[in-house]
Amino acid sequence: MYDFAIIGGGIVGLSTAMMLGEKFPHASLAVIEKEREVAYHQTGHNSGVIHSGIYYKPGSFKAKFTRAGSQSMVEFCQKHDLPHEVCGKVIVATKEKELPLLDNLYKRGLENGLKVKKIFPEEVKEKEPYVNCLAGIYVPTSGIADYKKVCQKYAEIIEKQGGEIKLNTKVLQINNGDNYKLLETSHGEIKAKFIINCGGLYSDRLAQLDKVNPQAKIVPFRGEYYQLTPEKRYLVKSLIYPVPNPEFPFLGVHFTKMVDGSIHAGPNAVLSLKREGYKKTDFDLKELAEVMAYPGFWRLAAKHADEGIKEIIRSFSKAAFVNSLQQLIPDVTGDDVIPCEAGVRAQALKMDGKLVEDFLIVQDQQALHVCNAPSPAATASLEIGKHIVAQIPATVGA
Repeated sequence: MYDFAIIGGGIVGLSTAMMLGEKFPHASLAVIEKEREVAYHQTGHNSGVIHSGIYYKPGSFKAKFTRAGSQSMVEFCQKHDLPHEVCGKVIVATKEKELPLLDNLYKRGLENGLKVKKIFPEEVKEKEPYVNCLAGIYVPTSGIADYKKVCQKYAEIIEKQGGEIKLNTKVLQINNGDNYKLLETSHGEIKAKFIINCGGLYSDRLAQLDKVNPQAKIVPFRGEYYQLTPEKRYLVKSLIYPVPNPEFPFLGVHFTKMVDGSIHAGPNAVLSLKREGYKKTDFDLKELAEVMAYPGFWRLAAKHADEGIKEIIRSFSKAAFVNSLQQLIPDVTGDDVIPCEAGVRAQALKMDGKLVEDFLIVQDQQALHVCNAPSPAATASLEIGKHIVAQIPATVGA
C-alpha cells in the first residue's frame, strides 16, 4: 500500500508529488498516468508562458500562486539549467474603447503587487517596433519556459526521492477500503492511504468516481495557433497581448516567443468535440453529448454568443485569424503564418453558466481533487503543489 497516489502526470500532479516527497521523505507514493509519457496533454500543449498574475482577482489562488510562481519557476529553471527567459510582456490597447480597460488592468496589476508600468506608444515601439497601439502596459516579470522539460525534471526528482511513476495506467474505479482508497486501474489494483486527483481534462470524472461532486463540469476549449514563418520572426521580440475583453473569459489572440526562437500566434477558443480533441476532426459522441446536455454550457453560450461566433469564424477562416493578429502587428499577412499544434483547455463550468475563475481544489476524507487548473497552472505549479501538500494531514505521510 502506498501512502499517496497522485492521479495525473501533468505539471500539477508532478509538482504535487515532488512537494510530497520533500515534506514526507519516508512516505511511499506513486504518480499514475494513463499515457505513455508525462506532460502529454494540457502541459505538453502549453504556450510556455511564465505568467505574472496581472489578470487575476486580488487575493485569489490564481493571483497569489501566479505571482509567487513567476519567481519560483524562474528559480527552478535556473537551478536545474532548464531553458527559460524573463523577456517581459506588453499588453496593448489598439482602440479608444480599450483604454479604460487598460487602466483597470494596470490598477489590478498594482493591487496584485506587480511592478507594472504604463507606457506610451513610442515606448511600446522601443520594445516591440512593429506593434500598433494607443497605449500599453509593460509587465517585466513575464517570461517563457519549456514546461515539458520542467516536467521531466520534476519526474526525475520524484524518482530520486523514491517515488514511482506508473505510465500507461488508467484509473477505472475508485473505491473505499478500510482506511484506504482502492484504485482499480488498467494494470490492476493500487491501494493508497490518500489520493490526489490532478486529472486535468478528466478531473471532474475522477472526482465523481470517488463520489465527490465538484459542483462544476469540465468543458474542453480548443485553442488553435499559427506560427510566424522563420523569415518573419523579427516582427516579435517577446510577448505581445491585447487588452482582454472582461466580458469574455479568454485573453485574446496574442504573439508568444517560444524558447526555441519560434513565434506562436493565437489562440482562439472553440468548443472541442472531444476532451482530448486537438484537431477539428477529433470527435467523441458521448463526450459531446455530455456537454450538450449540461445546462451550464447553454447559459455560457447564450451569454457570449457574439464572441463565440467570432471564435468559430477564426477557427475556419485564416483571413479572420490574421485580421485579429493585424490589430496588434499590421505588417503580418496570411503568407507569414502557418498552422501549428493546438492545445485544449480543461475549463470548469458551473451549472449557472459561469466559468470557475479560480483554481478549484475540493478536499474530502482521504482525498483531494484539483478540479480546475487551466492556465496559469504551469507557472503556478510549484505554488499549487506547496498549497496541496499543506492541506494533507501530517499523519498520512508519517
